[in-house]
Amino acid sequence: MQTLRVALGDRSYPIHIGTGLLGQSSLLAPLARGRRLAIVTNAVVGPLYLDAVIAAVEEAGTPAPVRVLIEDGEQAKSWPTLDRVIDAFLAARLGRDTLVLALGGGVVGDLAGFAAAVYQRGIPFIQAPTTLLAQVDSSVGGKTGINHARGKNMVGAFHQPLAVIADVGTLSTLPDRELRAGIAEVIKHGLILDREFLVWLERHVDDLLARDPAALGHAVRRSCELKAQIVAADEREAGQRAILNFGHTFGHAIEAGVGYGEWLHGEAVATGMVMAAELSVLVGTLPREDAERIRALIARVGLPVRGPALSADRYLELMQVDKKVAGRQMRFVLLEGLGKAALHADPDLGLVRRSIAAAAP
Repeated sequence: MQTLRVALGDRSYPIHIGTGLLGQSSLLAPLARGRRLAIVTNAVVGPLYLDAVIAAVEEAGTPAPVRVLIEDGEQAKSWPTLDRVIDAFLAARLGRDTLVLALGGGVVGDLAGFAAAVYQRGIPFIQAPTTLLAQVDSSVGGKTGINHARGKNMVGAFHQPLAVIADVGTLSTLPDRELRAGIAEVIKHGLILDREFLVWLERHVDDLLARDPAALGHAVRRSCELKAQIVAADEREAGQRAILNFGHTFGHAIEAGVGYGEWLHGEAVATGMVMAAELSVLVGTLPREDAERIRALIARVGLPVRGPALSADRYLELMQVDKKVAGRQMRFVLLEGLGKAALHADPDLGLVRRSIAAAAP
């Protein structure tokens, strides 16, 4: 096991990365002692890992946890599902001494974290991510929330976990499509923050696809290191943290435009990164050959490099409610070279349309 730390003063917390961690009572016992425990998971992850987690906490002397099962997929990040989770907490008479454990991918983590953020004005929670995307991205940083019909993640709160327990052994049961979607976020970290890591990814992408444990462990660790540095410097996305949204302005529009769950988040981000790289070329901050290099790497992973059949007008309509919009001006994260990104305000809409067209179906 390797442990990193997100440095946020009295809200600092560890990220534990290793294999077999979900069954280790020594990780959960210090956090769960003296508390009631509620585990939020879904119908796919629960049958695989819930028993191991329950055995670990009961070994540590924690009373039998409350189990809350939600549906699988992006559709679960909704008001009705949030209401069912809160209702389950109330039915079990859970108090402010409760600890929530989010066992699953990004959807479970976002939803359970948001439930913890708002239940009785805030109770603690742990992230136990079981997908690559959640381990390298969504479980770290305290962003929680649900989707709205008009925009992705538009309802939520910053609520930092007590710990992140990233058991890379869970990736052995991950469907291939979910694995590829997670690699999209890994690539993003290299593109915006670490050119050397990007070069490593180009050399080892086949190892990642083959689920080589050493390659996956390095990808998770380096991604968490990079994100932890950004979160520590800008917890609430007032400045530098916005660059973590590279590809997401276009990607979120894809997800909302086709209906949540039709495209996986990582798939939409992959195509969004192709569009954002193209826009970087058009505004003059990225050489054409680097954009082609990005497209080639994304294609090697088996991720989409062309968007769905949405009009440019529909993209622009959806992007107007992006969280980076300020003063009614759209802002895009663009590349200023491989490994370096910055926020650019209100680029020419004609160039935005051309970047969308470059990834047209």
